[in-house]
Amino acid sequence: MRVFGLTGGIGTGKSTVSGMLAELGAFVLDADKVGHNIYRAGSEAFAAVVDAFGPEIVGADGEIDRKRLGAIVFSDPIHLTRLNRLLHPRMYRVMEETLAGLRRDNVPCVVLEAAVLIEANWQPLVDEVWVTTAPLATVIERLGRRNNLTPEQVLARVDSQIPAEERARHADFLIDTDCTLAELANRLTVLWQERCKND
Repeated sequence: MRVFGLTGGIGTGKSTVSGMLAELGAFVLDADKVGHNIYRAGSEAFAAVVDAFGPEIVGADGEIDRKRLGAIVFSDPIHLTRLNRLLHPRMYRVMEETLAGLRRDNVPCVVLEAAVLIEANWQPLVDEVWVTTAPLATVIERLGRRNNLTPEQVLARVDSQIPAEERARHADFLIDTDCTLAELANRLTVLWQERCKND
């Protein structure tokens, strides 16, 4: 089984790419979903996160309210680092176990979609790192249209992530998404056929 780690900065088209790869036959393992499931009520991570950030982050349904938690951790890098230290090792173990199960099921190729693949040092889970890229002007336009963010808000989010140059340094393949969807689909079809050969 080959595992391709898909990462990229905000607004660079990572989710679009993972969706297209799924259509090409990839099994997509979404690290965000793993993260959300890992601190469900009653879990060890739930207790650790509530202990770290207080009972006010728990919503009326008894689950952690992601908006309340986000407001805390994205307002202070120290809080974000604290949350990452609680969740990232647990997420790594879950993804490692999931990949082992997929390997036993003879799944040929998996895409691990993870925004923080490099920052969290999850590269040991993957065989190759694929990084989505787009010019800053394109990212500003996309997020303005999609999320109704001002250019200043977009820049703040971009600046909170590792630099694009640092991400590119770890890449085995760069996927330029500054093109039409048809062009992107064609590029990905070629890449997928080259890299996921069912020998």
